[in-house]
Amino acid sequence: MGLLHTGTYKTEEDASKLLVTEVKGIKIGIVAYSYGTNGIAVPKGKEYCINLINDEKIVSDLEKMKEENVDLIIAIMHWGIEYQTSPNEEQIRLNNLLIESGADIVLGGHPHVLQKMEKREVTMQDGTNKDCFTVFSLGNFISGQVKEYTKQSAILNLKVTKHYKDNKKITIDSADYTPIYMFDKGKTRRYKLLDIENEINRFNNGEKNIDSSLYNTLKSELDHIYNILGQEY
Repeated sequence: MGLLHTGTYKTEEDASKLLVTEVKGIKIGIVAYSYGTNGIAVPKGKEYCINLINDEKIVSDLEKMKEENVDLIIAIMHWGIEYQTSPNEEQIRLNNLLIESGADIVLGGHPHVLQKMEKREVTMQDGTNKDCFTVFSLGNFISGQVKEYTKQSAILNLKVTKHYKDNKKITIDSADYTPIYMFDKGKTRRYKLLDIENEINRFNNGEKNIDSSLYNTLKSELDHIYNILGQEY
C-alpha cells in the first residue's frame, strides 16, 4: 500500500481527493492542515498545493468525510507556538471546531515540545455522544535540536473499537504512551532514540546500559513528560 499522504498536493485534482483508508474493518478518514509554510510563499495560482488552516475549509472537508461514511476521522494539525509546553487559545479553539465538525482524533505538532493530551466524551448537535482524543503536540521524534524539552517525546498508543452490535459505534478505549528521549552521543552515529522507562529500569536492575549522568537526565525528562502529558486513559 505504501505511505499514505495528505495535506500537500501536486495538482488541483489531487487536492480534491479525500484520504480514506481501512484498518482492521475500521474506515478511517484523515485530514491535515498547517498554520503556514515557514515563510515560504505559496505559488500564485497553486494555492491548492497545501491545506492552510481555514475554518470554512475544515468544516467543508469534514462534511465531505462524513458523506463517505467513514467510521473515524483523524485530523493532523501543524499549529501552535514553538517551544511552548501549553496550547494557546487558537489551538484550543481550533480543536473544539474540529471535534464539533466531526473529527474524532486530533494529533498536533510544530511546537517541537510536548503539550497536553486529553480524552473526553462529547455530545454532538444531533444528541449523540462520541469519544474524542487530542494531543496538542507530540514534540519532536527524531531531531538534533538542543533547546529545553526538545529531546523528549512520546510514542502514542490508541486503542479504538468498532462496536458492530451497537450501530457500529466507535469508542476510544485507551490512550497510553511510551516516553522517549533523543540521546546525542556526540560521535559517529551520534543519535540514539531511547525508551526512557526501559533504560531507567535496566539501570536500576544493575545493568551498565547508561552512566549515572544520563540516568539522572532521563529521570528528570520522564518527570516532565508525565507532568505535561498527564495520566494515561
